Amino acid sequence: MSRNAVVQAIGHAVPSKVLTNADLEKIVDTSDEWIVQRTGIKERRVCDGPIESTGWLALKASQEAIERSGIDPLKIGLVLCGTVSGDYIWPSTACTVQDQIGAKHAGAFDVSAACAGFIYAMSNAAAMIKAGEVDHALVIGVDSLSKQVDWTDRSTCILFGDGAGAVVLSAEEDTDRGLLGTVLMSDGSGGKFICIDVGGSRYPYGSPQSVGKKETITMQGAEVYRFAVQAMGDACCKVLDKLHMTPEDIDLFVPHQANLRIIDSAAKRLGLPSEKVFLNVHKYGNTSAGSIPLGLYEAEQEGRLKRGMNVLTVGFGAGLVWGANVIKW
Repeated sequence: MSRNAVVQAIGHAVPSKVLTNADLEKIVDTSDEWIVQRTGIKERRVCDGPIESTGWLALKASQEAIERSGIDPLKIGLVLCGTVSGDYIWPSTACTVQDQIGAKHAGAFDVSAACAGFIYAMSNAAAMIKAGEVDHALVIGVDSLSKQVDWTDRSTCILFGDGAGAVVLSAEEDTDRGLLGTVLMSDGSGGKFICIDVGGSRYPYGSPQSVGKKETITMQGAEVYRFAVQAMGDACCKVLDKLHMTPEDIDLFVPHQANLRIIDSAAKRLGLPSEKVFLNVHKYGNTSAGSIPLGLYEAEQEGRLKRGMNVLTVGFGAGLVWGANVIKW
């Protein structure tokens, strides 16, 4: 019998603090009109206070997903967390969540694929389920990049917000639902286009090697934009070709919410009408690995994503990495 990894439930978490474009006008030389015209972002959520963090968001989203799924955490065999902004360099965010939810029989690890983290984590978890290694998995996409930006750098601080989404995947036999197909790609030669220098073993904090290196996100915006426009469309076309599907087979497109112009370009290339494209970039900005699951959650809540629908997700990010999934919800 065929075995697939089927989404049982989804949860989300966002900080309560809203940072608007008007707020940013008081911090850097920018304007609401300038930001909206170039990105489509009007506001974003940012972690505030000593408690709110990547791990806090991941836990909240996971608890909601597990509660909605009705699955006992003791039955979860794997916890995967897509993130590049964990509470610690190590241990992993996945391990702290595994402990807090009581998934005592689960393996746990983080997936470092930046804004494509949820795409990569879903692919790994589904493969484990299809192979019969586990029956239930918790997959999280979460980042709090507001803690990694330079708030004097207009080119980056306007872009990022914080958020999380989580899904419970379970094995089901002889079903047409589940993760239908994935493509994962990378080009490490572009790693210099968006990165943080300091904090790893090459440039440790406080070391002589770290002098003059950046401790916050640096980005070559024009290069990242050109890459993203091409990568989004390419990944979508490749996963559809792999599954012998066409854009007409897709009921909803939930892309990584980085920039409205990039999303519009991908939708145009696929020939998808606006009613099939989900957008929340105006509310949250770029929440990195949290972007796609947060979009899936809101789409479901709004009634735009229903059981049996084919949903196409695509993400791209630092690495450079990119990829796409097709899920029959």
